Amino acid sequence: MTETHYAPGIDEDVALDHVTAEEYDIILSELGRAPNLVELGIFSVMWSEHCSYKSSRLHLAKFPTSGERVVYGPGENAGVVDIGDNQVAVFKMESHNHPSFIEPYQGSATGVGGILRDVFTMGARPVALMNALRFGDPSHPKTRQLVSGVAAGIGGYGNCVGVPTVGGETNFDKGYNGNILVNAMAVGLADRDKIFTAAAREVGYPVLYVGAKTGRDGIHGATMASAEFGEGSEEKRPTVQVGDPFTEKKLIEACLELMSEDAISSIQDMGAAGLTSSSVEMASSGGVGIELDLDHVPQRETAMTAYEMMLSESQERMLMIIKPGREHVAERVFKKWDLDVATIGKTTDTGRLVLRHKGETVCDLPLDPIGEKAPKYDRPHFPAEARASIDASRLKAPADLGQTLKSLIGSPDMASKKWIWSQYDRHVMADTVTSSEDPADAAIVRVHGSNKALAITTDCTPRYCAADPFEGGKQAVAEAWRNLTAVGADPIAITDCLNFGNPERPEIMGQFVGCVEGMAAACGALSFPVVSGNVSLYNETDGKAIPPTPAVGAVGLIPDVSVRAGFGGMKEGQVLLCVGETQGQLGASLYLRHIEGDDDGAPPGVDLEVEKRNGDFVRGQIRSGRARIVHDISDGGLACAAAEMAIASGVGVKLAHEGQVELFAWAFGEDQARYLIAADGADAEAILKAAKSADIPAMAVGLVGGDQLTLNAQHAVSLSELKRAHEDWMPALMANAQDERAA
Repeated sequence: MTETHYAPGIDEDVALDHVTAEEYDIILSELGRAPNLVELGIFSVMWSEHCSYKSSRLHLAKFPTSGERVVYGPGENAGVVDIGDNQVAVFKMESHNHPSFIEPYQGSATGVGGILRDVFTMGARPVALMNALRFGDPSHPKTRQLVSGVAAGIGGYGNCVGVPTVGGETNFDKGYNGNILVNAMAVGLADRDKIFTAAAREVGYPVLYVGAKTGRDGIHGATMASAEFGEGSEEKRPTVQVGDPFTEKKLIEACLELMSEDAISSIQDMGAAGLTSSSVEMASSGGVGIELDLDHVPQRETAMTAYEMMLSESQERMLMIIKPGREHVAERVFKKWDLDVATIGKTTDTGRLVLRHKGETVCDLPLDPIGEKAPKYDRPHFPAEARASIDASRLKAPADLGQTLKSLIGSPDMASKKWIWSQYDRHVMADTVTSSEDPADAAIVRVHGSNKALAITTDCTPRYCAADPFEGGKQAVAEAWRNLTAVGADPIAITDCLNFGNPERPEIMGQFVGCVEGMAAACGALSFPVVSGNVSLYNETDGKAIPPTPAVGAVGLIPDVSVRAGFGGMKEGQVLLCVGETQGQLGASLYLRHIEGDDDGAPPGVDLEVEKRNGDFVRGQIRSGRARIVHDISDGGLACAAAEMAIASGVGVKLAHEGQVELFAWAFGEDQARYLIAADGADAEAILKAAKSADIPAMAVGLVGGDQLTLNAQHAVSLSELKRAHEDWMPALMANAQDERAA
């Protein structure tokens, strides 16, 4: 076997940067020789954290991954769950953090493109996009530029490809100053008996490359995503991929058309590590070998080397194993859509990856060491130091709780993010049910042609995870479950995007393990399995890690979309009920952060048995028709939840509290497993009666009416003030941001 020529600007040190000395010794042992540059590049990307999960696989096995509705769990391109009527929902969440920090527009845009391909490669038509975004301190000099670029990239790609972006979350925290998070989620629909998988199991089948041509963009993108930032990180712009949503739209239609032609044996998106990961994963998971002739790879640049073609992360490309004799069908379909299509190899019985270029064999590797036998580490870790609970009696109550509420509802954590989501087309495809006029705790998308709907949410509270990773992990799952419940959906399953710092630091690995174990506990107790996901590590700059951020994306089913709940539409005279017990827990709360100026204290505890009982009760009340206006109580506590309902409804609320809990703690404490319900008098009475019968804590906490939000008639703030505070913060922050980005 001959050595390949070095690629322009690439030498062996670049590939070696991403393989440790110990790992290189393993490569030498497995091969019995030194690898050439192409082979070393393949090992470096496939053994990167991004592709191999070498620091996390041991702990990801703790997740429950099966359930009565689970069709495919982790291991495929996306998770698949049964929604009845021979239909399935296909969904996944992934990170595009490092590329979005380096080049926010293209980084976020290609994050959207990549997650869409994970869904339609399974045979599903994408019907919804979500995102979970974390930016640095609003006053940081780069924050506005990053927000502007990321929002424009998400909107630019999603809007053009014609899939609605229906919801998500956006947080600001100084912990993300040097490393923002851009997590993208996609959901699709398919027939259960028409699912496509990636494993190539047959020998002698043709390998087809389809989609866009290969360029030099994104080379070593997977390894860049597996390294922390430092001085000069912005010089990594060449490793950021460049997307084309119009090509993606054609690729979606071409793939779905070919899938109806009985021509595809297996199919894989060319995502991280491009042609390398797709070919290795397809062959390795199916137990076959694969041979590729790189001379046939469609290329948009001249004199590309084997190294560049294998490691390029050019977008809008797929790899297919085609049934013999059906190549002409694929050629017809992809030429119709004006996309490249080329037969570039075949499957073999060798269990090896063999690459040829310009008549020479430039790579000949056994597949097992690249894939299944990739390193798996049990990193040293220790739990975070336990924080003491915050005793509200030690805090001085604010003199004016109305102004305190106004400060919280207009804070970066709680202010409206309309400036961002108004850039997204939320209603393309005409099946999005929720809107700014009909807000809800989860996005609702009708299953086309039916009366059922999917409910979708993304959730995580990083400050809880920093305070107590185990409880924070539990809470991330519990809040996602609660948000689906609050719209009347049966929660089905979750996907996740686990964002952490450097796993080689025991304290960071301790955060990871704690969050995973907390999530696993919640998933088990709530019958809410993990069916797909992504791990993003090394999210730090100059040794400073991001807050632990295990983002959860969740999907539920609403059997009848006409029987659902939102949190707008309250009317004068309705009664406001609180389901769940309020103890006034203020540890790690927004009240403590924004009013007291610190993030101290233990987060609120999550009693999973109580969470399930209270949630099942609320869902039952929604299904009964008594509860049509429901809001989960989370950030900012009961008063902030009531304020959000009031703003959405355009009517005031009079809150009243009696008891031992301090009024301000009752108003702003973030106790879990709670919901606010606004109902007419007779329905409210029936709900309270049903709660008493079921031994569920529930009580009337207010009346709807007027143009103020009042607390015990002693503290008041006008609804117009609350609305201005809530809606004006983000536009003020982003004033002239587009001009700055263009400059």
